[in-house]
Amino acid sequence: MVVRTGSGEESGSRVLNELKFIENFGGGLCFNFDMKNFKVFSGSKEAQFGYTVQQHEAGGRQWLLVGAPFESTGKQQTGDVYRCPLDTRNSANCSRLNLGILSLDNISERKDKMRLGMTLTSNPKDNSFVTCGPLWSHECGSSLYSTGICSRVNRNFRLSHTIAPALQRCETLMDIVIVLDGSNSIYPWYEVQDFIINILHKFYIGPGQTQVGVVQYASTVVHEFSLDEYQTVVDVVEAARNINQRGGEETRTALGINVARSEAFKRGGRPGAHKVMIVITDGESHDSPELVQAVTDSKRANITMYAIAVLGYYNRRGINPEAFLKEIKFIASDPDEKHFFKVTDESALKDIVDALGERIFSLEGHNQGRGYSLQMAQAGFSSHLVKDGVLLGAVGAYDWNGAVLKETKHGKVVPPKSSYQDEFPDVLKNHAAYLGYSVGSLISARGSQLYVAGAPRFNHTGKVIVFTLKNTGNLTILQALLGEQIGSYFGSELLSMDVDSDGHTDCLLVAAPMYYSHGWERGKVYIYSVTPQTSFVLQGVLELSDCCQNSRLGSALAQIPDMNGDGFRELAVGAPLEDDHQGAVYIFYGQDKTTQPQYRQRLSAASFSAGLQYFGQSLHGVLDVNADGLVDLAVGALGAAVIIWSRSVVQIQAKLTFEPQKVNIFNKDCQQGGKEVTCMSLTVCLSLDSKTKIRTDIGRWNKHTNISVSLFDMVSVAAIGKIYALACFISLNPSQLSWVQLNKRIMRERATCSLCIHEKSLDSPVFIVESGRRRMVVFAQLENQGENAYRVPKLAIAVSYQVKVYVGFMSWPPFPTQNQSDIQIECYAEERLASQRNCNITAPFMKSLAKVGVILMEHFLIWNMSLGFIIISFNQFSD
Repeated sequence: MVVRTGSGEESGSRVLNELKFIENFGGGLCFNFDMKNFKVFSGSKEAQFGYTVQQHEAGGRQWLLVGAPFESTGKQQTGDVYRCPLDTRNSANCSRLNLGILSLDNISERKDKMRLGMTLTSNPKDNSFVTCGPLWSHECGSSLYSTGICSRVNRNFRLSHTIAPALQRCETLMDIVIVLDGSNSIYPWYEVQDFIINILHKFYIGPGQTQVGVVQYASTVVHEFSLDEYQTVVDVVEAARNINQRGGEETRTALGINVARSEAFKRGGRPGAHKVMIVITDGESHDSPELVQAVTDSKRANITMYAIAVLGYYNRRGINPEAFLKEIKFIASDPDEKHFFKVTDESALKDIVDALGERIFSLEGHNQGRGYSLQMAQAGFSSHLVKDGVLLGAVGAYDWNGAVLKETKHGKVVPPKSSYQDEFPDVLKNHAAYLGYSVGSLISARGSQLYVAGAPRFNHTGKVIVFTLKNTGNLTILQALLGEQIGSYFGSELLSMDVDSDGHTDCLLVAAPMYYSHGWERGKVYIYSVTPQTSFVLQGVLELSDCCQNSRLGSALAQIPDMNGDGFRELAVGAPLEDDHQGAVYIFYGQDKTTQPQYRQRLSAASFSAGLQYFGQSLHGVLDVNADGLVDLAVGALGAAVIIWSRSVVQIQAKLTFEPQKVNIFNKDCQQGGKEVTCMSLTVCLSLDSKTKIRTDIGRWNKHTNISVSLFDMVSVAAIGKIYALACFISLNPSQLSWVQLNKRIMRERATCSLCIHEKSLDSPVFIVESGRRRMVVFAQLENQGENAYRVPKLAIAVSYQVKVYVGFMSWPPFPTQNQSDIQIECYAEERLASQRNCNITAPFMKSLAKVGVILMEHFLIWNMSLGFIIISFNQFSD
């Protein structure tokens, strides 16, 4: 580009204005994310498709994983994850992974509304990912516990490992063996059957809970069905209906107990299950000498013994049952009042069903009145991959104060409740702090890994803790960061950033998306710098200056690689409530070891697709989808996920050359406005350097422009002969304005001096104006009677008159009439001084004996009968 400059009539400052067009040279092609190149994947709004997004590589292809936590599997609303192909720009649809089928063995689970896909974390190391359903529940007796579940999905998109660190053994995990007397004396048999069926309905039968086996004895022992044969109440009851009385002349109770202990509990018995034996008989045993050893062996095997004495045979024959009752009490565990029952006959068995059921399941030690530990943990509400496993937030643990759990290849890590006591005292437990709402990790300057977790409801203002966690379960809190506003949800989103990519965390970002400001829920993101001593110091905040709308800035945070070529990683922040819940995403540049406070690009939902809602509720950017060397951004919305392509990063270098090398102001080599002027040529050469692949369109990138502008004026040029700097400003980054300076010397003949205006050159004779004249014009001629002048002063012109002379109208010509000289005079009026004007002699120099004439003022006069005087005075001054 060639710029032609001259010492003409325009201001020299315009040179820079003209050259600033370079700032926009190709600028529309080189800025962050492309608003015209993107791809939208659509899904069910009812299923909350787009709630989470993760860019993922598996099977040699690139995918976008999209969580849909309200998706249904059959009649159950389990939630699910979709995979959407990224290696094609066609309209390929997303496919469902059907992960809602995940299950845990031997657990009475409830998968309805478990919200699978609410948490989604990709692992690039092995091309797997982890997804969680934090509301996955399982039955424990009459209780339903929402402990949460996660699953690791391998590179083939198959479930490979189920993670449930908050899952605990149910209190109802029992193996119950009923030892039933089927001798001839039992009558009627259907009464005994009804009792068995009724008591079975009191048991919490199911995987992970209670299982029941039955042995019937008389002279011999028969296994009616084993513990693991039936897994539901319906099946067990149906089996009980089919038990027939075996009969027999003897009642060998000791034999029945021994077989139950040594055989029945091994047929489907489970390690850790509470063992319960219920003995039902109507008479003294025929093998009583062996009974003591049988009972002793059973109690040593940690079997709880319940014994029921049916007195029908004794009452029908009028026999004293004292010896029988003594034997039954010996069988029952201590104390007798909890484990021993007697009924008058077989029909009275139904009267003890409720009492027996309650006493058996009092063994579960239900924690009523003592609060919950991990029963309602909701593990997987948040997740984060760490070096040796996955860190999970459990917001419902310990009465919703929350906790942090970890799953490793060696097993689960569950810190004790006491680890949190100092920062989350019991006195505040009713506040439901929700610790684990967000989790993350960082690398200190010493290279050690630390963990962070948010508790957005702590004391209603929120808290974030920084801690260490060993695989032994030892959790140590190092520092706590506190929120400032009630209800702001400080700590609901966390992000640690390694801005300069040196392997150490530079800052921790803590979001408070519900921060209320100026009448709106605008949101705020706090920036904490990480010191070499690994302490966290509040450095600044990110907030929007735009007012008058809800934003929830900080609902999602994502670190993305360097986008502008400065070597620092960038930040994407979601604001899903903007534009009446359409949503937006803001891009902030990294700088040094932090993030710039002013956003550099705003991606609005309306720019991509009409009807998008909650755009920005989830973010992720780690893959280069279109193979241009830049990472592209994934944005989740309600019922949609959007992939936005990045734009190529370029750098423009400018080089200035001047012709001639020195400028002689007395050499008039150009015509401008009909006048001879001094001209020079400035050549601006722009070099484009791309760090990524770009399209080479010569027609768009080669530009050639000629511009003619004025270079000098008396205000901007301080001294002719000194170095004059011409600057060219270029920038593709608004925060980093670049400029190239070219220094040139303006030649002069002699030393600079001020313009000398001698007194007599300002004096003029007295003029008498006849009363018949109505118009008076004042003309002045300015002459340099000395040497060449390179800095010309200003003139002040004042008019005064006696009161008896009335000025009907006094006109200051807008542009004084002047001769055909290079010298220009510009006059302007002073505020509040209508009779005074200041004039600039706008020339870079004034030759010796140079003259300029000008009409200074024009008067229209109204005379009265008295004589008067008009005095015109000139004063010289300089700035």
